[in-house]
Amino acid sequence: MDKEKQTMQKFVDHAIQWAKEQTGSEAYPLRCLAFVEDAYEISNQIEMFGGASAKESAELYGTAHEGEPPLGAFVFYDTSGPVNGEMMDWGHVGLYIGDGKVIHAWGTVRVDRIEEIEQLRSENGWKTPQYIGWTAPEVFLKDYRAH
Repeated sequence: MDKEKQTMQKFVDHAIQWAKEQTGSEAYPLRCLAFVEDAYEISNQIEMFGGASAKESAELYGTAHEGEPPLGAFVFYDTSGPVNGEMMDWGHVGLYIGDGKVIHAWGTVRVDRIEEIEQLRSENGWKTPQYIGWTAPEVFLKDYRAH
């Protein structure tokens, strides 16, 4: 395995481990993108650059729709709801951890199967998420910077 692939694998492993350690946390209300970015940034001491929302990031990175996502991929969904009184399609994102499962911040940090996320309900005016697709770590980490 070349050095770039080894580095990417290390980033993925650290991000998944960090994310799993946050299970049950309520530290990311309405901040799913911050959660998945923190998983990579905090655990690997890097800075990454994406959109201002999950929806923007999905559009910026592009998404694949076919096949199982690779470990550490961002898995994106369309959903809209109010944030600070502003209603729009903010999107939703989680981190793929294997076996068809995504860890994500939906109220609390939790693990759900990819398709089960489309059945999540919210009492806060949020619409049920609809699967968009996934983006591999090599794409969203392309221009990362080490601290």
